[in-house]
Amino acid sequence: MTRSSKKNGKAASPSSSAPPAEVATDALADAAVKESARIAEDKTGKKKKLPVQIELSALDKLIAPYRITDGKNFRIKDHDPDDTAGLDLKDHARDLLDRGVAALSAIQEKLFADNTWSVLLVFQAMDAAGKDGTIKHVMSGINPQGCQVHAFKAPSSEELDHDFLWRTHQRLPERGRIGIFNRSYYEEVLVVRVHQEILDNEGLPPKLVTESIWDDRLKDIRHHERYLARNGMLILKFFLNVSKDEQKKRLLQRIDDPAKNWKFESKDVDERTYWKAYMHAYEEAIRATASDTAPWYVIPANNKWFTRLAVMTALITEMSKLGLDYPKLGEVEQHKLLGFRERLEAD
Repeated sequence: MTRSSKKNGKAASPSSSAPPAEVATDALADAAVKESARIAEDKTGKKKKLPVQIELSALDKLIAPYRITDGKNFRIKDHDPDDTAGLDLKDHARDLLDRGVAALSAIQEKLFADNTWSVLLVFQAMDAAGKDGTIKHVMSGINPQGCQVHAFKAPSSEELDHDFLWRTHQRLPERGRIGIFNRSYYEEVLVVRVHQEILDNEGLPPKLVTESIWDDRLKDIRHHERYLARNGMLILKFFLNVSKDEQKKRLLQRIDDPAKNWKFESKDVDERTYWKAYMHAYEEAIRATASDTAPWYVIPANNKWFTRLAVMTALITEMSKLGLDYPKLGEVEQHKLLGFRERLEAD
């Protein structure tokens, strides 16, 4: 895939008139080079340096339409699940994803070494939207020592004996690490809101279960995320926006493909009857909790290749803003290192 053209013997510089596909390709390649200085190999095994054409800021422009920091006017109907940002990159998605993973891996290494920031990634979506696959493909190059994935199912009896934020709070990432929540505390204002009979099993005093409980919980979540952000946690929330028709197609694939039968659950079909209620609950949650310190990314999820590229691009963009670097040693420590070098060389 060509990322530069020659004219009069000189490389042509990129411009705003460049095709979107070329901009995306150049941006991801540039990110991979800048963040990892990685050497790629072509199919013959010959090593070649990835070209650099445009600044990392191009990534931010690519992902900006999906970033929600003020939910006041947010409406799910305004976001097309089939959207691919005008790009036709399916054939190049694997290559772009590999480059992005290399960049993300380098950033994560600095995050771990710096040990001041932590990162929390929250994934929410309807069934079959691709949460598991996105996490798998985007985070495949991350050092396992610096990353933790937690999938939250129905709460246990012990968890129900605590406040609704308790069980997820126990799984928050330490400084220097990335924590991934596959579903999260948002379930308490999503599935519980759709199936309000679940509240009966949560042990709350009856007088506290009022019409304002959902607004109250959303306020609690917003304040909780502000608290975490003030303590050095980067919070990124992803709603994988799949259409009802695409979900139907994927559920049928799980039935028809023996290799996917294990993924199928009958409740996924039952939950489709509550689709409008779920969309309302998601819309209310995003409107109430989107902020600069804990943005929502509403990612089109009908095309898996784009979903994964968009999530990866958001991670690279947001984590690059943290200004991470390897710790710098002072003069005393540097002098000590020289002493240890002399001892090792003399051994």
